[in-house]
Amino acid sequence: MKRFLTFCALCIYFITTLPSALADTQQGKGGMVSSRSALASQVGADILKAGGNAVDAAVATAFALAVTYPSAGNLGGGGFMVIALANGTVTTQDSREMAPLGASRDMFLDAKGNVDRKLTLDSLQSSGVPGSVAGLLDALERYGTLSRQQVLAPAIKLAREGVVLNDDIAGQFAENLEGFRLYPASLAVFSKNGAAYAAGDLWQQNDLADTLQRISDTGRDGFYKGTTADLIVAEMQRGGGLITHEDLQSYQPVWREPIHGSYRGYDIWSMAPPSSGGVLLLEMLNMLEPYDLGTLGHGSAATLHLMIEAQRRAYADRAEYLGDPDFVAVPVANLIAKNYAQRRFADFDSGHATDSNAIGAGNWAEESPQTTHFSVVDAQGNAVAMTTTLNRSYGNRIVVPGAGFLLNNEMDDFSSKPDTPNSYGLIGRDANAIAPRKRMLSSMTPTIVMQNGKPVLVTGSPGGSTIINTVLQVVLNVIDHRMNVADAVASPRIHHQWLPDTVRYETGAMSDEVANQLRAMGHKGLSGSGFGIGDANSIGIASDGTLTGTSDPRSVGGVAGF
Repeated sequence: MKRFLTFCALCIYFITTLPSALADTQQGKGGMVSSRSALASQVGADILKAGGNAVDAAVATAFALAVTYPSAGNLGGGGFMVIALANGTVTTQDSREMAPLGASRDMFLDAKGNVDRKLTLDSLQSSGVPGSVAGLLDALERYGTLSRQQVLAPAIKLAREGVVLNDDIAGQFAENLEGFRLYPASLAVFSKNGAAYAAGDLWQQNDLADTLQRISDTGRDGFYKGTTADLIVAEMQRGGGLITHEDLQSYQPVWREPIHGSYRGYDIWSMAPPSSGGVLLLEMLNMLEPYDLGTLGHGSAATLHLMIEAQRRAYADRAEYLGDPDFVAVPVANLIAKNYAQRRFADFDSGHATDSNAIGAGNWAEESPQTTHFSVVDAQGNAVAMTTTLNRSYGNRIVVPGAGFLLNNEMDDFSSKPDTPNSYGLIGRDANAIAPRKRMLSSMTPTIVMQNGKPVLVTGSPGGSTIINTVLQVVLNVIDHRMNVADAVASPRIHHQWLPDTVRYETGAMSDEVANQLRAMGHKGLSGSGFGIGDANSIGIASDGTLTGTSDPRSVGGVAGF
């Protein structure tokens, strides 16, 4: 619990010390991209203008984010992608990182059998085998229309010629400077000879440009073999990491059946395990569907009570059942069935909160808030929702010397020891235990909402365990509360994740009167101390084809459309 509260305090500090941001909202019918970076969004929009489709634009945007938003955009991490094509095809891609072949269940335990947090977060052993590059290139080959060289060219140019740093990114570099000092290659990339960058400085990344050029020239072999692979493995050997040439060459993204369900006549398409996002989103929507949230009112005690109780039960199920489906049996069909939700919610009491301890303990792991999500829609009606991460902000802060990109610390998302809290104070058990070539559990929830076979909302978010609840609330705001996409994203949010048994909420999410009503029902730990929840860069699609892209006002993002 102490670790969890410390983490929350750090999140509050980080979010409230960011430069104030206003949502960027644009409309158009030619195409739209919404992401954490205005530069990356413009790259995607330019690809659409050049005749590319939504997948082309998504791949180009993702590679650009590796240049312009390095705390989460990446070559050295992984992610999930939901694709809805205009011909009715919906599919999802899992490019989540994998445990290396040399990984073992107890690899992070010290001589006394305790978890060594330095190893799980700040070492080369914390890095899983990266999946981003393989995933992006495979998506482009299967569903794109432009060449690899065309979609990578903008990112290479941004890295080579440089980008002018804004207050947001320069501030991130300064905040992490002492951590970068531990690694010469990291310090070389993220400082000016050891001094902090300032807003307005030109930031060039020649090593990263060279790595991107190798990918452009030779495809996945430009990353998973040859020079780049040699640089990764050399760094692993230098610092006791586990990733080998065999790990890199054998990595493959997985195309999985999407999570699909319905809510009030809308089709909900989201990500399947090893993401827990789609399962929990559908489970919570199924619990809430019998109740008229629109009539009960946005932000009312009755509506919030229902949402909290649904969140509580769904997150308890996450702990018990979810993991990598290639290693454990995940009862997806049962969890997203409407009759299961009715049974699960049968003990709901409209006047009293449930004690989380009465539901039981379990396991889950999560990303840090430094994940990133972007949404893309083209004029033909193709749509992509993609969420990607390094785990913590800037991963383990280790740049591969000579390659210019950061490594992830996703191995911390596994359960290092049964019944022992991870770095966020969260308990883990067997379903998410470390095993070679296993993918660690995630909360990422890229989601596409459709009506009559056409996309109406493309959304997702970073935010660790808050991701799923962020997406839930954007969907509820659009469907139940009839908000436009900009208001649905900007509206203040709440979060409950079963354990710890506390309700967190953003300023404005509930009045003092409502908070007191919830306390009287028995809800615990209500805290409205300005904590920011999520960063849901989203796109709404009207029946006449008008696209409305919006960046989340909680951060400094950007939208590009035409």
